[in-house]
Amino acid sequence: MAAWNSMYHAMHAQEDQRPFSLPLLRRISAFARPHSRRLAWYLALSVVTAALAVASPLLAGRIVDAVIEGSALGLVLALAGLIAAVAVAEAALALAVRWMSARLGEGLILDLRTTVYDHVQRMPVAFFTRTRTGALVSRLNNDVIGAQRAFSDVLSGVAGNLVTLALALVVMLGLSWQITLLSLALLPVFVLPARRMGARLARIERERALHNAAMGTQMTERFSAPGATLVKLFGRPREESAEFARRAGRVRDIGVRTAMVQEVFFVALTLVSALALALVYGLGGIYALRGQLEAGTVVAMGMLLTRLYAPLTALAGARVEVMSALVSFSRIFEVLDLEPLVRERPGARTLPEGPTSLEFDEVTFAYPSAEKVSLASLEEVAALDTADHGTVLHGVSFHIEPGQMVALVGSSGAGKSTIAQLAPRLYDADTGSVRLGGHDVRDLTFASIRQALGVVTQDGHLFHESIRANLTLGSPEATDDRLWDALRRARLDRLVASLPEGLDTVVGERGYRFSGGERQRLTIARLLLTDPEVVILDEATSALDSTSEAAVQEALAEALRGRTSLVIAHRLSTIRAADTILVVEAGRIVERGTHTELLSLEGRYAELYRTQFTEGGPQEPAALG
Repeated sequence: MAAWNSMYHAMHAQEDQRPFSLPLLRRISAFARPHSRRLAWYLALSVVTAALAVASPLLAGRIVDAVIEGSALGLVLALAGLIAAVAVAEAALALAVRWMSARLGEGLILDLRTTVYDHVQRMPVAFFTRTRTGALVSRLNNDVIGAQRAFSDVLSGVAGNLVTLALALVVMLGLSWQITLLSLALLPVFVLPARRMGARLARIERERALHNAAMGTQMTERFSAPGATLVKLFGRPREESAEFARRAGRVRDIGVRTAMVQEVFFVALTLVSALALALVYGLGGIYALRGQLEAGTVVAMGMLLTRLYAPLTALAGARVEVMSALVSFSRIFEVLDLEPLVRERPGARTLPEGPTSLEFDEVTFAYPSAEKVSLASLEEVAALDTADHGTVLHGVSFHIEPGQMVALVGSSGAGKSTIAQLAPRLYDADTGSVRLGGHDVRDLTFASIRQALGVVTQDGHLFHESIRANLTLGSPEATDDRLWDALRRARLDRLVASLPEGLDTVVGERGYRFSGGERQRLTIARLLLTDPEVVILDEATSALDSTSEAAVQEALAEALRGRTSLVIAHRLSTIRAADTILVVEAGRIVERGTHTELLSLEGRYAELYRTQFTEGGPQEPAALG
């Protein structure tokens, strides 16, 4: 199996293998340092196991000699007992080595996964909008496991194989250097083709990985509720099935090729080992008949030969194994080297409790370039987008006093949602400042910002968990009484009470077991539980029908009561009662005032209002407030 491990790692090696580098090795050693004691014991036991593997052939040969020489029965039994003891010791050590290997490997996987997961959580929203989820998940699965092999397989394999090879070679040379050298002459016949075969397997495996990834992407997209709905609406199940069958068929063909290449490898290994063994027994038999060698020695050398070929083959591919592991580490460090653009400053202070104002002071902002927030390999493109998308916000300034409501209106793409993303620090302003309670948000702790500020987004996203888990996302300590109170205020308590599982009802992927209005009211109930001083509503009713919107409007009125509010409105009828309405166009505030004042100006707001409420247009629902 050691020989097959060589081929296995070769299969997973990357074409763009990177050379050893001291910085990379230092970073790897930093991950291994907490496991150094277990690693030392692991290597020591691997070496002892390798030494025992050489002892068994020698004892077997000694028994053969004892039988031929007619030695005492006690000696034969003693030697047999030693062989049994060695076998028991090997079995015990094998279990210990496997246990330590599992502990070491799984511990390293845990460290790597949690490190990458925690780092990814600190990345800006732009990172997630550009990255393919499947590619990112692959780093947490395939690459982490590949890196783990550097410790659980490669390191111990190299150490154990070196010890086994050295001891077996020394013993064989001591028994008969002529037979040893002659048996080694067949090694290149196998090792050189095996290395070529490893490269071929690597190419096949990469091709299979691409098709598997394509199948996985298709399944992920088509098996989601929106994806399945889209396929059904456009009546393409046959085309989708044919495309999936084509990809699956390609994976099948590659699987057959891989199986045959592997079988050729095994057959070649078996054949060369058998030829070498025949050579040892044939030549050794001649020497034994001439009295130049003991019969037991011939038997011992035959058994030692099996301890020689497998380590030699594995070590021949050691570079491929090590480079494969290093490539996995490099791909992991690629993600870890992406610096989060939004960080909590050292010594950040806590926002004082109580009524809180919200202020934008000459804020200018441009979305970060792709090279700052993404990787080409995570986007699965040849090169990152280098286009300059320009400044989105230009000197935006406004002030919301505690308890006031300010509304943002304007054309799509004007910058309204960007403004909403700067307050909770999903991004940071390039120039100017955003202040909560008079404090620049960059000087505040993340925890205090999250506690003081609540956001209701347009899509009303929910996790595939229970209603309780979704509601307590920001308030894990909330009691059932508080949960039901929040649901009542969000006009959703009767619906939840009617469900068989109540609060423990699973909402489904993205909450698709509920209507759009029900999902929005759940997110509003979640916000009410956190009881923030500042609320941001990002077009929370734009995608709802009139009936759902009316129910959500009632819940929103409850959520906004007495709070500092920034409301982004698609439907202008919902924000007539705002203290101030800001009209945003091309990243600038072009008008500001109350509903009545802006209509009298006959400017952009009046134009937007007339466009929505022409004769026969939509009726105005109740406004927020």
